Amino acid sequence: MTVGEMLVATVPMARTLNLEFLETTPERAVVRLPDQADYHNHVGGPHAGAMFTLAESASGAIVIAAFGDQMSRAVPLAVKAEIGYKKLAMGEVTATATLGRPIADVVAELDAGQRPEFSVAIEIQRADGAVTGEMTVVWTLRPNG
Repeated sequence: MTVGEMLVATVPMARTLNLEFLETTPERAVVRLPDQADYHNHVGGPHAGAMFTLAESASGAIVIAAFGDQMSRAVPLAVKAEIGYKKLAMGEVTATATLGRPIADVVAELDAGQRPEFSVAIEIQRADGAVTGEMTVVWTLRPNG
């Protein structure tokens, strides 16, 4: 099962919005929100809440891809998120997430008994390539026990 398939199977909101996980690697996650009238706002584009969920889902996908091998000893949790809406989004939108710290550095903190935090940067784009939003999610790996 791919990271995207796992998230669609286990995260009801990802299924509800019909998110499409196009790429999920430790270096990058790309997730698309199809154009769906049920999730439009008052101007006919994707609702801000749907775009937030899209971006947060892309951040979760890269976290799972990067740290999935740590799940037996730690739980990934979003700590905080900040989003900025830059341009009007219309039609389908795609979120691309990148990890803000080297994986080895985060794992080293976990190995040292710490609760590491790291950011994930996400860019939201329209089909024409225009950036419509930017989001940062700070994640932690909370050690089990």
